[in-house]
Amino acid sequence: MRIRLDPWPVDTQDGQLTLKPFAGLVFNAETDRWAAIAPREVPSWLTRVLVVDGKRRMEARLLLDDEAGGLSLAGFGAYVAGAVDLCPHGSRQADLLKVVAQRVLAYSGDGGVTLEPTRLSPRNPHTGQLEYTPHAFAGTQLEGALGKVQRLMLDAEGDLSRRLAAALPLDEHDRAALPDTLVLQDGPVRIGGAGRAVLGCVKTLHTDYLGADRIGLLGTLKPGERTPVLRFRVGDQGGSQDSEGREQRFTWYVRLCDPPFYQHPLAGVMRLEMHAPEDSDFVPRAVLQVANLSGQLLCRLASTPHKDARAPQNLIPTAALEHAMDRAMGSAELVTRRIRSHLARELGQPTGAVA
Repeated sequence: MRIRLDPWPVDTQDGQLTLKPFAGLVFNAETDRWAAIAPREVPSWLTRVLVVDGKRRMEARLLLDDEAGGLSLAGFGAYVAGAVDLCPHGSRQADLLKVVAQRVLAYSGDGGVTLEPTRLSPRNPHTGQLEYTPHAFAGTQLEGALGKVQRLMLDAEGDLSRRLAAALPLDEHDRAALPDTLVLQDGPVRIGGAGRAVLGCVKTLHTDYLGADRIGLLGTLKPGERTPVLRFRVGDQGGSQDSEGREQRFTWYVRLCDPPFYQHPLAGVMRLEMHAPEDSDFVPRAVLQVANLSGQLLCRLASTPHKDARAPQNLIPTAALEHAMDRAMGSAELVTRRIRSHLARELGQPTGAVA
């Protein structure tokens, strides 16, 4: 028996490696030869790369009671979706974009209740006003409010990625179209986002799309090398026609660094995704170009363990963006105190005891 270390922190959800076999079908898209493909230089036509990520936070769970005695669940939450704008050739300084917090009053809409925006007045002239916009969720589950904030954050990420990315035609007649602006989006690409140059960067490997006969290649990849491009359908469960999935995706794997000998062989490997045209047997030239440059680009942006416990997959721009998003949402402790003071005033109680 050989024991290997998962390098990510033990408090990271699900760790870095919890592989479950993909239930659907995966097809060769680029080549039938399953072997490592060497990295290539980032081409001059790519002049702008944007790293997009989001963050969400629950700030208070609430229980609402109406005049008829009915009870329902709700919660105050916040989310941010932002971007880091950088030059892939290092010719200019990186900039932060769109890092503005949005606050949400998520509540169960099953009881027919309609809520007005909630404004939390500042405690002093320097703290500003907090405004929570109501958003209803279906059901009465305790996790409903958190799920609603998460959904709003993911939608904001997807919208931001689509707005910032260059157009990427996916039909066979536009094989020469090359994007000058590429978006690196944290996690898989979003449903409905086809036609834009968005590259999904999946840091944690949850699903095995390769099978036992192919996954061994990942452990032998050198930094910057990638696997051939594959194609699958999102949500494909195999078997019945009703479970064929919703959208087609291209996917491939890239190694960002050589792992130490004591870590498991997939440490430092990231899975990448792009939208695929429906029912096609070709890889658009632009997608192939992005796949070719992805290893070199991501190796340049990869973090190191002494700077980030989730290295190398948590890219340096992503970590910087996370810090900016934390600042945009503000101190969780101070926000909680503001919420308590607000509720005390609403209930007609002195604020000194709860502030």
